[in-house]
Amino acid sequence: MADKRDFYEVLGLQKGASDDEIKKAYRKLAKQYHPDLNPGDKEAEAHFKEVGEAYEVLSDSEKKARYDQFGHAGVDPNFGGGYGGYGGGVDFGDIGDIFSSIFNGGFGGGFGGNSRRANPNAPRRGSDAAASVIISFDEAAKGCKKKIGVQRIASCPDCAGSGAKAGTSPKSCPQCGGSGYETRQQRTPFGVMQTQAPCSRCQGKGRIIESPCPSCGGQGRIRKTEQVGINIPAGIDDGQVINIPGKGNAGTNGGPSGDLQIQVTVRPHPLFERDGFNIWYELPITYAQAALGAEIDIPTLDGRISYEIKEGTQPGDILRVRGKGIPYLNGRGTGDLLLKVVVEVPKNLSKEQKKLLTAFEEATGDKNYQKRKSFFDKIKRGFQ
Repeated sequence: MADKRDFYEVLGLQKGASDDEIKKAYRKLAKQYHPDLNPGDKEAEAHFKEVGEAYEVLSDSEKKARYDQFGHAGVDPNFGGGYGGYGGGVDFGDIGDIFSSIFNGGFGGGFGGNSRRANPNAPRRGSDAAASVIISFDEAAKGCKKKIGVQRIASCPDCAGSGAKAGTSPKSCPQCGGSGYETRQQRTPFGVMQTQAPCSRCQGKGRIIESPCPSCGGQGRIRKTEQVGINIPAGIDDGQVINIPGKGNAGTNGGPSGDLQIQVTVRPHPLFERDGFNIWYELPITYAQAALGAEIDIPTLDGRISYEIKEGTQPGDILRVRGKGIPYLNGRGTGDLLLKVVVEVPKNLSKEQKKLLTAFEEATGDKNYQKRKSFFDKIKRGFQ
């Protein structure tokens, strides 16, 4: 634990950062250090794992609270149960519920309060797990299926999550009767004060395991990496998150698993730029094509198609090809393809070409150039 950097420092945040700030920082750094974008870079791979570990803790409200109070010890798997680790000890989540119950009416006796205690053996939902995937521009536009490796906390298969060695089962703690609490009374000048504290024998769990499962050390959960198949919908954009219910970290005491949140990174395309559900690129055409019009082939996400350039097309005009953009995410319809016209002026003309172009210019005059004629008309009026 001494060698670990502070999780807030890993994400470039200050302690007390909001959930949105944590999520944004994680997405930025996960994309920066993703192994697919840094092939063979061991340092980037180490940073990627470090960022994932920090996000796993700080994105979970319970783990974040334990980390803020106890530091790495509060979430370390070898220190008091932590977040699905190995080895016995205090489960800070259980203690949190116990202390909560104390301050929600834990004074009895002389003050007459009735304690509302949390059940330490009640089912609890698992926390969410995080992963990332990198896809191409075309895969984002059309949708695809991917398999990714996900690190998650799973129910131990050898003990079915009970924490007890095969053939045995946990027993109710004889000291607290399975409640996880010990009641203490103290005489004060105001009467008898009654408080509750975690059971010293079961550390607030309400049960004891005499023969721990050797695979999980009695925790009932193990950390594993598994391949998860995901369907990426057509139209997804860079930075969006896919949520897969029930594929996150396993719950405790028979509680449901959390969700798996997958951040999507889209590689840039060499030609297309995305603008919402539209895509666009600069279309270079010749002076003659712009003046006379032409039938040309243009690239789209579905391949090359024939397109008509109208006579008199101007530089900077935006031409729209309807329905050739990005499909609306989880909806009906498709964006458009936008073509920004760039008229390319020829270079390195021969003498003959220059002669022809000069003759063309003299024969044309200003009457065919509307913007030019309007510009010089304004100049004349302004200086009269």
